Amino acid sequence: MTGANLPEGFADLEPFVADWVLPTSTDRTRKRNSSQMSEITAFYDTMQPRLEDVLEHLSLVPYNETMPEDEHRLLGLALSLAEITPAVEWYGQPGVIDGFDPERFVLTTELL
Repeated sequence: MTGANLPEGFADLEPFVADWVLPTSTDRTRKRNSSQMSEITAFYDTMQPRLEDVLEHLSLVPYNETMPEDEHRLLGLALSLAEITPAVEWYGQPGVIDGFDPERFVLTTELL
């Protein structure tokens, strides 16, 4: 491992673990909406070029209750990238300007 957080080979993503590895999609949406674009862009600019490597790595790891914590954190970074990408590529701001207010969206089951 590259430390206590991510699998070997992903040390460049370590600085984002504390802020962007979040347990639920609701948490990721709230993080996006409460972040400055500079913070979102810094994460995007580092994570997006690594996405192919991340997904290739994760494709070799069983996704179940035995998934190691470092692998799960790497998955969390990928999920956060999916959450913030529209803010960078489409909207140029944290909020989705033509979408449903995320605070009104109530999940009955939270998967990740």
